[in-house]
Amino acid sequence: QVQLAESGGGSVHAGGSLKLSCVVSGLAFAEYCLGWFRQVPGMERELGAIAGIDSDSITYADSVKGRFTISKDNSRNTLFLEMNDLTPADSGMYYCAADRRCSMQQMASGDYYAMDYWGKGTGVIVAS
Repeated sequence: QVQLAESGGGSVHAGGSLKLSCVVSGLAFAEYCLGWFRQVPGMERELGAIAGIDSDSITYADSVKGRFTISKDNSRNTLFLEMNDLTPADSGMYYCAADRRCSMQQMASGDYYAMDYWGKGTGVIVAS
């Protein structure tokens, strides 16, 4: 059974930092493209950052470039998202997702069906 378990969310003040983790089990971690997506109530899920199988294939949403860093540890089957200089606009539920097809364009859409597997999310609240 495939499981993606996010953690690390919480409440911070603007300018603060958080580091999200996603532990993945039940699939060949190193063979999947992985990503972080954000959703707020009433809005579509949107790209945060996605990482291809190799370390060179990384895409960030324009809104997080220079502030967020996606990384993964294949030895621990864990995906990370380090978030710095947070703003209230970064608030939302953050979801980890995995996809075997690795179409970066499809993944960047944030569409639910563009990814094979999703976690249940971890909440981030940034107070002004």
